[in-house]
Formats: sequence, structure tokens, C-alpha cells
Amino acid sequence: MFEQIIFYFFAALLVLSAAMVITVRNPVFAALFLVLSFFSSAAIWLMLEAEFLAIVLVLVYVGAVMVLFLFVVMMLDINLSPLREGFARYLPVGIVVALLMVVAMGLVVRSNYFGAGHYYASVPHEAGYSNTTELGNMLYTTYLYQFEIAGAILLVAIIAAISLTLRRVKLNKAMKPEEQVAVKRKDRVRMVKMAPEKREP
Repeated sequence: MFEQIIFYFFAALLVLSAAMVITVRNPVFAALFLVLSFFSSAAIWLMLEAEFLAIVLVLVYVGAVMVLFLFVVMMLDINLSPLREGFARYLPVGIVVALLMVVAMGLVVRSNYFGAGHYYASVPHEAGYSNTTELGNMLYTTYLYQFEIAGAILLVAIIAAISLTLRRVKLNKAMKPEEQVAVKRKDRVRMVKMAPEKREP
């Protein structure tokens, strides 16, 4: 009973902080609410005895990614008024897409595949149990193909992001040292002979 209370507390905190991420206007506050949602997810994973995932979530996302994101947001001082100009124009399309996503998630959660109708308490393990070993065995045996497909998708996403940043032709004004060394005096300097001029009195 006590575990269910803690679970519902962190689940409600996670849903509330995730909703605040997309509703607050200040990007710094949105990043802080995202950090709170990461901590709530880590607490839920700790209850499921997935200590390795919880620690990785806190160390990698909260300790590295979100700190870097906050640093970039605070240094750039983004002007949000131009970003909100087309909000009302795309609002109906956004509502339709959001409703479709809610229906799709409801169909997935209500299916019998996840067993969402029953609450299963986590089974305590012995002292020598290693969550990291179990996770590695599951990733590289049962879910090997899914893991490789996810890695390929992430690789394609990285390549797409790089190609999108380099899609514009930029004028490169960098100097080439080999061309500077090969230059001769007659290529750059021209001697011009002129008659001397006399100043009139």
C-alpha cells in the first residue's frame, strides 16, 4: 500500500512537470520542470529496482544535457515573440495531431500486452543481483534487433541534423597557407615608373 502511494505521488509529479514543460513561457523554467520530470522518472525506476537506469538518467540527462541546455538558453537570450507569430495559424492542425496521439496512446495502454489493468509489485531480489548485468543480457539477447534498429535510427537522425546545418552554402574566407607560400613577388607587386611632378610656385 505504501509503495502504491509513493508510485502515484511520483507519477502525478511526473505528469504535472511534463505538462508544465510545454505550457510555461519562459524556456529556463521549462528546462527546470524537465529536470523535475527526470527526477520523478528516476524515482519510479528506483521503485522498480532499475537502479542503473535511474542513475544514468540523473547523471547523463540532468547532470550534463540539461545543464548544457540551460547554459545555451541563458547565454543566447532567445526572443520568443517571432516564434509565436504563427501559433494561431497552426493551432487546429496541432489539436488534431494531439488528439490522434492521445487516442493512439490510449489504445496501446489499454491493450492486454502491458497488463495495465493490474498493479504488479516489484519482486525483491537477492543481495548479489546486478541490474546492469540483467539489462545487458536483455539488450544483447532478447531485444538485440530492436536495439540495433534504434541505433540505426539515431545514426540517421545525426546525419540528417548535420546535413540540415550544412544545407546553405557559406562563403568561406579562410586563408590557404600553401597558396600564400607559393606566391611570388611579381604576382603581387608591380613597379610603376612615373615622371616626377614639380609643384608650381
